Amino acid sequence: MSRTTDLCLTALAPIIWGSSYIVTTEMLPDGFPLTVALLRALPAGLILLLVVRQLPPAGWRTRVFVLGALNFAVFWSMLFVAAYRLPGGVAATLGAIQPLLVLFLARVALGSGITMLGIVAAVSGLIGVAMLVLGPTSSLDPIGIAAALLGAASMAAGTVMTRKWQPPVSPLTFTAWQLTAGGLLLIPVALMVEPGFPIPNLTNLAGLVWLGLIGAALTYFLWFRGIARLGPTTVTSFGFLSPTSAVLLGWIILGEALSPLQMAGVIVVLASIWLGQRAARPKASPAAIQPAINDPAPRTT
Repeated sequence: MSRTTDLCLTALAPIIWGSSYIVTTEMLPDGFPLTVALLRALPAGLILLLVVRQLPPAGWRTRVFVLGALNFAVFWSMLFVAAYRLPGGVAATLGAIQPLLVLFLARVALGSGITMLGIVAAVSGLIGVAMLVLGPTSSLDPIGIAAALLGAASMAAGTVMTRKWQPPVSPLTFTAWQLTAGGLLLIPVALMVEPGFPIPNLTNLAGLVWLGLIGAALTYFLWFRGIARLGPTTVTSFGFLSPTSAVLLGWIILGEALSPLQMAGVIVVLASIWLGQRAARPKASPAAIQPAINDPAPRTT
């Protein structure tokens, strides 16, 4: 499969994640973010486990639970706390610091190089997201800010460690393990903090099915597959597509206004993703180029 196909499939994940805001606000009960995160992760993970029929071996279980916490339990919990305590624009902008964190975490954990172009791409993407979602009346809440930054750091660490810890299984199996682990970790927290979740109606069930099967199982399979094939520094810039998708879906489906500044923000985000891909593009080694220079034409006998 070509690199272009891998990039397109990986980018599809954050584009779909952008629909989570509309689904959550329009189709799910209000005020139960941890329970929604639990119902999003655990059923999807269990369904995938039934498909792959493989549990993590004893030597991998601790790592799987660490990854499940970073990518799902902690990240989704902090994401919802930030969403409830901050205006959506502030939460999304603080969350957009994740690609910059990935650059430095990948340097420490994986020995990946950091280029000026990569830093420019991450910073410009952050600016583009701010242009998309920040409003003039945005307020700041210390707990919300801390939650947004912790969520971004958790997802950044999860992205890097997912590449560092690659078990000898398929991306679908790896996704099943992490979703299930993250859901199991959320059970006691959701039961203690949010008792009394109402019996879901048909609309609620449709929203949970979308968030679980499409917004979690499918998208994280594509995301983890992209991390394994392309590397964390390549895929992380695609995270900017999530708030961009959310804004565009709000404009298309909910009829929300799209200002000239927001349209400019879309262009800046797309430009930052293009720069990020150029910065992360693998370079041909001199050893690979040398034979072509020394022997430009095939020999015949």
